[in-house]
Amino acid sequence: MGLDDDPFDHRATQDGRVLVSRGGRLVVTVSGARAARLVAQLGRDPEADQHLLARATGNYRRGNEKRRHRP
Repeated sequence: MGLDDDPFDHRATQDGRVLVSRGGRLVVTVSGARAARLVAQLGRDPEADQHLLARATGNYRRGNEKRRHRP
């Protein structure tokens, strides 16, 4: 299941926090300088937004995961 099938959603609050959810459930709350940077980058491209939100949650493949070898 990828970002297209189950996208992240976000909501910026008046106090400067960003609430990131997926599947209707809150995943993480970003605050402070990180939230300000995230808000500044969001809204340009929906696909890029999904990757930014995935990174904010820590649910982002960094390429260093071990691959499962199938016989």
